[in-house]
Amino acid sequence: MKPSYIVILSLLIILFSCNARVEEDCNKKHIKVTATAYNSLAYQTNSNPTITAFGDSLKPGLRYIAVSRDLIDSGLVHNTQVKIQGFDSLYTVKDKMNRRWRKRIDIYMGNDVKKAKTWGKRKVKIQYCLPVKDSISG
Repeated sequence: MKPSYIVILSLLIILFSCNARVEEDCNKKHIKVTATAYNSLAYQTNSNPTITAFGDSLKPGLRYIAVSRDLIDSGLVHNTQVKIQGFDSLYTVKDKMNRRWRKRIDIYMGNDVKKAKTWGKRKVKIQYCLPVKDSISG
């Protein structure tokens, strides 16, 4: 029995040290953006409103955002996790917006048009992580 406790303890130590390393390998970025909301409806997007510009499928209830192309250039790339001021949950970058937009996110609100209209257009702070490049991999 004792060896199994040692194995479990060793695994826990490894697990927690890996989590600490992830935090060390992250440069937190904070930025103020204009946040609007969108729905997966043809009149708001295109003839295939459930497919994002990155090719991901949308389904009501998912916590996704679209980002302006300048934010992609700033490291807010596909599948980046984002903390949005005013929300408890993290959102994932799954769509990109038309090139005309700057410093802007669009929060996916499923098919709930009323909720999207109630959200409207707001200035919010967002936070995300940029991986730290180590000197070995460049």
